[in-house]
Amino acid sequence: MNYTYILKNKINNKLYIGSTNNLKRRIAEHRKKAPFVLVYYEAFFSEKDARNREKQLKYFGRAYQELKKRIKNSLEGAG
Repeated sequence: MNYTYILKNKINNKLYIGSTNNLKRRIAEHRKKAPFVLVYYEAFFSEKDARNREKQLKYFGRAYQELKKRIKNSLEGAG
């Protein structure tokens, strides 16, 4: 399985978007650098689909803003 995910930094509340084929491992790697909490993820069978979704969220502001509206309560409650 492949994942596109959003992490929230508990200190500065900044969001990080990424993709991986091992979500648990990747979150653990991020947490070594800063106190991140997982706020959202999407699962894909295809690595290419996960990477495309990551790019969509990073580089097309409209998709990112719409997703932030959908997960508003999760973002506020995390951290």
